[in-house]
Amino acid sequence: MKIELLKTFLEVSQTLHFRIAAENLFITQSAVSARIKLLEEDLGVLLFDRRQKQLKITPEGHRLIKHAKELIFMWQKTKHEVSLVEEKFSVLSIGSMMSIWDIALQEWLNRIARNIEEISFFTQTYNQNDLKKSLINGVTDIAFTFDSFMFDGLITEKATSVPLHLVTSDPDLAEDYQSITDFIMVDYGESINLQYLREYPSSPPARHFISQPRVALDYILSNGGCAYLPRQLVMPYVSANKLFLVEEAPIFNREIFALYLVKSHKEALITKALHYFPEIVFS
Repeated sequence: MKIELLKTFLEVSQTLHFRIAAENLFITQSAVSARIKLLEEDLGVLLFDRRQKQLKITPEGHRLIKHAKELIFMWQKTKHEVSLVEEKFSVLSIGSMMSIWDIALQEWLNRIARNIEEISFFTQTYNQNDLKKSLINGVTDIAFTFDSFMFDGLITEKATSVPLHLVTSDPDLAEDYQSITDFIMVDYGESINLQYLREYPSSPPARHFISQPRVALDYILSNGGCAYLPRQLVMPYVSANKLFLVEEAPIFNREIFALYLVKSHKEALITKALHYFPEIVFS
């Protein structure tokens, strides 16, 4: 029942409205109010400030959000693992930043599915800080990140190195990379940002900043522009003449690391799964 209380709390924290939360959860508004009150009594704090017309989350409520998400995820993972015992499946909980899913992990899951029949996936997307916490706390079995974590209890393996190519929707621009316009800066971390500044010291500011490679790709295909994007994402569009490689532009490389706990009881499964991580071809 506590999990239902946490789910209700998260819904109210997102909508900031008891009635809308009730509609989304398919329960009555009075049930939502009762659940929030029960959770507040159990924790001994107020989670929402009801004194104003607009519902507001208290500082205690803000602190609970991350814990609630983690507890719900852990409960779902536990239910999933228990339900698969008789089926003899081994559950692998995978955590990653969103951009790495776009770059490499989808193909990795496809390869595992074709080669390891006894495996079951449980995936989650995190920001950098939450990913580290979920890994250290054992919520995530294996994590993928652009930067390794400084923690003695972790094994860090380089999964692959991703080639980032400058691509454009304008075929004329493909001949002169120093004349880039409508540039979109995609977030691959500080090291790539610094490489870009070194290579393009006099370039105009980026017109847009987009955190996800896939979103930047879709934007360029619809509206035009140029950006550094992973080779495996753009090559189908280059082959179809929808995008053009800027051949003379420098190529940046971004490493992807796989991390897991030294004492993980799933080390054999993790090692077996990593064997199928796709090689990213540079040429």
